[in-house]
Amino acid sequence: MILTGKEDPRVQKTIESIKEAFHDLILEKDYEKITVKELCERARINKKTFYTYYETLDDLLLETQSSIAAEYQNRIKGLSLKDMNQLVREFFLFSEEQGPFYEKITCGGSYAGIRQKMIEKVMSGSDTYAELRNVPEYEKEIIKTFTADSLLGSYRQWIASGKKLSVERIISLTAELITGGIRNYMHS
Repeated sequence: MILTGKEDPRVQKTIESIKEAFHDLILEKDYEKITVKELCERARINKKTFYTYYETLDDLLLETQSSIAAEYQNRIKGLSLKDMNQLVREFFLFSEEQGPFYEKITCGGSYAGIRQKMIEKVMSGSDTYAELRNVPEYEKEIIKTFTADSLLGSYRQWIASGKKLSVERIISLTAELITGGIRNYMHS
């Protein structure tokens, strides 16, 4: 349940408790191993309360993904491929602000499905690729995949290596590599 701020404070507290317990459990174990019972014990609520707000754990996960994707979409609104340096910057800065939960679902091996859904949500709601309108659809999909995979791959490697490069260096390196790869499609 996405909070609007108009809910009863007890409802707000319950939803926040569910989300906090969910985040903590994701940091401790893979999503597939989390149970509603365990989540409810951690959130200090009963199962009936959980089911009042969510039909399944997948619904809670979907809401979490949607929230992250919407926040990122808002951040890059109005940017296009010509703004690749800024797109890369925003991705890394946004990712850094999200913390360990985001790192795990973005970089963890068992979260490929979750990652893909987030990528698809961001791409479907973004006008970043609008300038490719004259590029055949099958080529456009390859360009989108290249850009997303390169950006995410650089981020995942940066996390895996313990962030040995400064955030500014990984931003400039990733932007340079991606921009060089799509230069032919960035017509003025």
